[in-house]
Amino acid sequence: MTPVVHSMSPQGRTGGRVYLRMIHEVTAGSIEWRTVPDYKRVYAVRRGRKVRHLARLAPHIRELRDRPGAFLWDDLSILFFTPEMRARTVFVFHHYEPLQFDSWPLEPLLWRRLFAVLSQCRAVVCVAPSWAAFLRERGVDNVQVIYNAFNLAEIDRVRGMDPADCKARLGLPQNEITVYAGKAVHWKGVETVARAVEGEPGLRLVTTGSNTIGSPGLHFDLPRPRYLELLRACDVGVFTPRMREGWSRCAAEALLLGMPCLIQPIAGLGDLARLTEQPQPDPRRLTQQIRERADAAPDASKAVYETLARFDTAYFGDAWSRLLAQVTGP
Repeated sequence: MTPVVHSMSPQGRTGGRVYLRMIHEVTAGSIEWRTVPDYKRVYAVRRGRKVRHLARLAPHIRELRDRPGAFLWDDLSILFFTPEMRARTVFVFHHYEPLQFDSWPLEPLLWRRLFAVLSQCRAVVCVAPSWAAFLRERGVDNVQVIYNAFNLAEIDRVRGMDPADCKARLGLPQNEITVYAGKAVHWKGVETVARAVEGEPGLRLVTTGSNTIGSPGLHFDLPRPRYLELLRACDVGVFTPRMREGWSRCAAEALLLGMPCLIQPIAGLGDLARLTEQPQPDPRRLTQQIRERADAAPDASKAVYETLARFDTAYFGDAWSRLLAQVTGP
């Protein structure tokens, strides 16, 4: 009989939803997945969003209490689980960032309670070593790292494209250094990069995503194939977030596609920077650093690719299949 695993719905564009969706995809042949809705992003108003989400989700959790199977969870609603349910749960901990709290004054208490109950789970998975260390400092010992993974066939197809051709198709100037600053959303540091390149001859700011901050540069919200072509077209990536990220799929994909980067070594993004030996941005000389990185040797890009290529879908599928087999087995 195929094991049953319950999870939140993997629909969405955030790094966490992509990670969950990849787990579903690589284990589809061995797991029967059953999902409950994720309400967090259906509200136009951010304030109180998580509390409203939890209130709508509570009846779904109650219905699961007597259901057979294991759980793969990555949401504060695990606080509604009974201890017996948590003993059947693999919890995915993406990151922790008070800047993103939308439900004060209750949300800090919910996170504190989450840290207290995670040790009741069968296993806890983080996407970067710094977050595993973060949890161990809070008494969660049953934690392991399964990195973000990448479809290398998809990546290699785009790596084979000529960056100049990609620039032409996207309408980007050939005679300028195209500076990719990541997603134009709050706390990602786009403003820092925009201030540095403003008025600088030969530098062009590019951002992607939903653009909740009104990016002053060229902004693109593209389907995935075109988004990867945009990354191939850009000359330098600069990632200077204020928030503590999980591992930053944006930055990792930029590196895989040959883009030399400047990366703020904070939380999981710091793990990525150290692994790929990317320098830290210096606000006092950022434009000079950008020009220097644009001249990076091609051999450096090849070494970075080989480092990250270890985290392909085969690695991801093996790691998650082994873990879920342990949780769902006799």
